[in-house]
Amino acid sequence: MATFYQLDFEKPLRDIEHQIDATEARLKELRSGEGTPGTPPFVDPPDVSGAPTAAQLTRDLEALREQHGRTLRDLYSHLSPWNVVRVARHPDRPQGRDFISALCREFCELHGDRRFGDDPAIVTGFGRIDSIKCLVVAHQKGKKTSEKLACHFGCAHPEGYRKALKNMQLAEKFGVPIVTLVDTPGAYPGIGAEQRGQAEAIAVNLREMSRLRTPIVSVVIGEGGSGGALGIAVADRVGMLAHAWYTVISPEGCAAILWKQANEQTNTAAARALRLTARDNLELGIIDAVIPEPVGGAHRDPPAAVALLREWIVAQLGELRSRPIDELVAARYERFRRLGSFAEAEAV
Repeated sequence: MATFYQLDFEKPLRDIEHQIDATEARLKELRSGEGTPGTPPFVDPPDVSGAPTAAQLTRDLEALREQHGRTLRDLYSHLSPWNVVRVARHPDRPQGRDFISALCREFCELHGDRRFGDDPAIVTGFGRIDSIKCLVVAHQKGKKTSEKLACHFGCAHPEGYRKALKNMQLAEKFGVPIVTLVDTPGAYPGIGAEQRGQAEAIAVNLREMSRLRTPIVSVVIGEGGSGGALGIAVADRVGMLAHAWYTVISPEGCAAILWKQANEQTNTAAARALRLTARDNLELGIIDAVIPEPVGGAHRDPPAAVALLREWIVAQLGELRSRPIDELVAARYERFRRLGSFAEAEAV
């Protein structure tokens, strides 16, 4: 049951998994010797040595698996904000292309911004989610080292945001709804990106997405960092997977600014102060829903995570498509105008 990549807080699970592996190996050895002529399969021979029998090992295995399930549920129901960040960055967690291939039929990818080039950190294209035709825009971090480098670890360049907007405007032209999947630590901060207008590209996306005359649904599937996330997340409905995070800066960046160093202690404190979890964002009114994940996170059961995500997206699109477009655009604008608003009480 053990995997190559393990999170620190999962140590109790690793201990149980080692016991499960050892018990399964012993049970396999016992059962491999039960196929002799005249011996019924899976029937314990008389035990004269005091060693555990196959039946005893089977009972132990069932008990260990139940213990593993209880421990897994307990750990993932009490994750600290910093551990949520770690889960969101798990290398086996489904990424943009994974969700697209599982969610969409007849997906046709569109490349390039028609101004500079194509940015592999943002994937765009038309497809069908169930029976609904839509444009899908997603961040892609990459799985192998070469893909991660090509995608800049999910940090998009201005041409990525311009590509996304160009295709969003094409979707608006044909009355096709838009679905965006956010998973980025932030926009790429390099010199070339700044020279080509990184901040301007994101700002234009914010302005234009706020008035696109077509339904927009956005989901934070992993990391939602700063303007790099918001550049494709101005939507009528914004959801987050349960173990994703969404905030103005990464915990490491916040820790480096506040305490001049990013380590385990400062990262933990920064993650707690930023209120970056899905539950926190729901309480603050930044998102509209927390989309549940399979027990132990999306990386443990990607098909189940896809099914839960599909159900939510289809429900939101069904509701949004039934509303008048003028009402939809006005509500979207007001939704983002309300973020961060506050009232000062008179001093007592």
